[in-house]
Amino acid sequence: MKPIYQKLIILFLLLQGSLLAHCQVPCGIYNDAARIVQIQEDFSTIQKAMNKIKELSEQQDATSMNQMTRWILTKEEHASKIQKVVSDYFLTQRIKVKTEGPEYDLYVKQTIFLHQILVSAMKCKQTVDSKNVDYGLDLIESFIDLYFDTHGKDHIKQLNE
Repeated sequence: MKPIYQKLIILFLLLQGSLLAHCQVPCGIYNDAARIVQIQEDFSTIQKAMNKIKELSEQQDATSMNQMTRWILTKEEHASKIQKVVSDYFLTQRIKVKTEGPEYDLYVKQTIFLHQILVSAMKCKQTVDSKNVDYGLDLIESFIDLYFDTHGKDHIKQLNE
């Protein structure tokens, strides 16, 4: 194989994971509503996984144990996705630091809600308690009210239909 092709393949393999995430350069291409809908969907998937884990935990056969393990991994994956979007997208790219005035108060409130969503996702990893999912979804609704204008809220509703 020619060296140039080897370098291209190596470069592709190294960048493969990075290409899937939203970049952290000032590209100006954002879809906040889609990110919120994705977080809501992730919480719904976690809820389903928790229900299946509880159901399968009463079984002792190998197939049930295998399926339970897969649901546990799914729950972990979706909680991690929530944490990644909240951290890498909203906290580092979309919520701009403010130091004083009414904008500062909004910044603090938004940051607190995002932190609480991170904690809720963490608790979803640690337990199979549905209250953590419900709390996470409630926090998302509160964040929506703080972050989005009427147009943004309508966009979220359209995406959820």
